[in-house]
Amino acid sequence: MKTDMNRWLKDLRENSVKKALPILSFPVIQLMNVTVKELISDSDMQANGMKLMSERIDSAAAVSLMDLSVEAEAFGSKICVSENEVPTVIGRIVESLEDAENLKIPAVGDARTGIYLDSMAKAVKLIHDRPIFAGIIGPYSLTGRLMDVSEAMIKCYEEPEIVHKTLAAVTEFLIEYARKYKEVGVNGIIIAEPTAGILSPDLIQEFSTDYVKKIIEAVQDESFIVIYHNCGNNTIQLIDSILDTNASAFHFGNAIDMAEMMKHIPVNKIAMGNVDPAGQFRNGTPESIREQTLKIMNSCSKYPNFVISSGCDIPPLAKWDNIDSFFKAIKEFYQQ
Repeated sequence: MKTDMNRWLKDLRENSVKKALPILSFPVIQLMNVTVKELISDSDMQANGMKLMSERIDSAAAVSLMDLSVEAEAFGSKICVSENEVPTVIGRIVESLEDAENLKIPAVGDARTGIYLDSMAKAVKLIHDRPIFAGIIGPYSLTGRLMDVSEAMIKCYEEPEIVHKTLAAVTEFLIEYARKYKEVGVNGIIIAEPTAGILSPDLIQEFSTDYVKKIIEAVQDESFIVIYHNCGNNTIQLIDSILDTNASAFHFGNAIDMAEMMKHIPVNKIAMGNVDPAGQFRNGTPESIREQTLKIMNSCSKYPNFVISSGCDIPPLAKWDNIDSFFKAIKEFYQQ
């Protein structure tokens, strides 16, 4: 659905009653009676799941699966796939400068990237009442999966050339991947850069922000926006560099005080967060998630650019009673 996304952002800021935008996709397995393994392997299932989810929840936008193993798998990484958990990356494929220099950039469509692109092409034909966002991993987070997160961190200090070589390759791929999503008609991407949350202010600029900016500059316009996600616990300290990405909107995890974060967000930028996905959506109760949702909204909704959301991707086995309670709490807040 072709949409003026700048207008959508403006309306989101100006509406006194704002719809939530949780990163909610994988729990659809419970509604469809399928496994995660089946869902990540079938574009029809993914598109139909997004349609089913859009009918089930009153959200500001529809979001695709936030599967941060897809791009690493396309580069050649091994992944662990289970029935009811989001896939994870195993081991590393970049250990030396030679590995980084010889890293083959996959074609967009290799491995499961083709399935995910196909699913979004189908989803845009099924969902017409709200914008649709695809999920991709950020450049430093992908580099961490190819090199091992701890090793990537160490090499930022000791062998930065290896990190930059890898970042250059993954950024080139991610730009093309984002462009393909744009071509199939989605309204934007949520770029997940959680691993950058462990970097210092100086390092995040050099090893994450500068590369994220390249992706955003290549694809973002009035019809296609980028939402930047980082669920690290240092994002308040890193906020100047994060804002420098020039993303259209920002999404933060539950490790931080969202009310404190809102003090640092320009009024013309949307910021979203941050109900605990594991502690509340997965392991909480309808009453506990109601309390946390209302607490966050009471402290943050005085900011017109705040939108309530989950703190990160909601786990596949999150309880639907809790998800329903989250949306009921939002209605309750606006009825006060």
